[in-house]
Amino acid sequence: MVTISHADLVFAIALASIAGMLFKPLGSPSWLWPALGALALVVCGLLPAGHALEALAAGQDVYCFLVGMMVLAELGRAEGFFDWLASHATRLAHGSATRLFFLIYALGSLVTVFLSNDATAVVLTPAVAAVIRAAKIKEPLPYLYICAFIANAASFVLPISNPANLVIYGAHMPALVQWLSLYFLASMASIAATFIVLFVSQRHALKQAVASEIEFARLTPAGFRVGLGIGATAIVLLAASASGHALGASTLLLAGIVYLWVAVRGQTSPLTFMRRISWSILILVAGLFVLVRSIEDAGGAERIVNAMGTHLSDDPTGVVWLMGGALAYACNLLNNLPLGLIAGRIAGSSHLSPSAIAAVVAGIDIGPNLSVTGSLATILWLQALKREGLEISAFAFLKLGALIMPAALVPALGAILVSAR
Repeated sequence: MVTISHADLVFAIALASIAGMLFKPLGSPSWLWPALGALALVVCGLLPAGHALEALAAGQDVYCFLVGMMVLAELGRAEGFFDWLASHATRLAHGSATRLFFLIYALGSLVTVFLSNDATAVVLTPAVAAVIRAAKIKEPLPYLYICAFIANAASFVLPISNPANLVIYGAHMPALVQWLSLYFLASMASIAATFIVLFVSQRHALKQAVASEIEFARLTPAGFRVGLGIGATAIVLLAASASGHALGASTLLLAGIVYLWVAVRGQTSPLTFMRRISWSILILVAGLFVLVRSIEDAGGAERIVNAMGTHLSDDPTGVVWLMGGALAYACNLLNNLPLGLIAGRIAGSSHLSPSAIAAVVAGIDIGPNLSVTGSLATILWLQALKREGLEISAFAFLKLGALIMPAALVPALGAILVSAR
C-alpha cells in the first residue's frame, strides 16, 4: 500500500495550483487556482489557518506596491499620457522603422524602470499597438515584442522595477546605493544584449515603410498632471529606496495623491475608475503567498538548499552561475513570482552571499524572457494583445526567447561577478 506523506500532498496541491494559474483549463481565470489551492490546504488541515493568515499579512508591502502601480498605470492610460509618449516617439522616428524600434525600446525601458514591468505590459502594449495602426505598419510584431522582452530585461535596474524584487528580498531590501552598485552594470548588460538580439532577429521586418505624418496624440491638462505625478512618484520612491524605507506603502500613498490631483477635474467617476483596476491580481498574489508558505512549512526550502550541496559555499563563482541559470529556466515552469517567493526563503535560510542573491534576482527577472509562462508581465502582455485583436503563439515566442534570454542572462551574471569584486 502506497502511503502519501503530508509533504507530498502539499507539494501536489501547490504545483497543481500553479499549473492551473499558468494554463487556465477550460478558460478559467488565472487567479482562481492559487486561491482554490490555498483554501484547499487550509480546509484539508495541511496548513494551519494561523500560518495562512501570517502568509497573507507578509505580502502587504507587495499588495500596496501593486495597487499603487496599477492606479498610476491606469491613470496614464485613461488620460492618454502613454499614448502621447508613444505617438511622440513615432513622430521623432521621421519615417524610419529602425529609429522607431529604438525609440520604443527606450520608452519601454523607462516605463519598466520607473513603473514596473507589469505597467509596461498593461499600458505600453496598447499604446504601441495604436501607434502601429496610425503609422500603417504592416508587420507589427517587432514593436510588440519590445513590450514583452524589455519588461523583463530591465526589471532589476531599480527595486521598484519588478514586484518579484520585493518578494525576493522582503524586509531586507538593500538601500538604493547598494542596489545600484550590485545591479546597475548587470541590468545595463541585460538591456543591451536583449536589444541587440531582438534587433538582429527582426532586422528584415524593420525595412518596412513607416508613415511619418500621423495624428499626434494631444496631451490634455489631466495627462500632463499624470506625467508630473508619475515623475514625482519615481523621485520619491528612489529616495525611499535610498533610505531603506518600505516601498509598498509609499507607492500606494503617492498613487492616491496623484489620483486625487488628477480626478478633481476629471470626468470619470471613482467607481468606474476602480473597476478598471485588475484586482484579481491581488487574489492571485495572495494565494501564491499562502502556497509558498505551505511549501516552506513542508520543508521544501530545506530540500532545495540541501540539493545545492554544501561544497558550493567554497565556490562563490559557481553559486552565481548555478543559482542564476537554474532559476532562469525554472521560472518558466513555475512562473517567476511563486519561484521568487521560494527563492527569497532559500536566500534567507542558506546565508547566501550578496552576489549569489543578485544571481537569484537576475535569474528570476531575466528568465521569463524564454517563454510566455515565465512571468506575470508576459501573461498580462498576451492579454493586452488579445484585446487588440492580435495573437502570438507560445512556440513563436519560445523560438525568439531561446535566443534572447540566454544572451542577456550570461553577461548579466558575469557583470554581477565583476560588481561583487
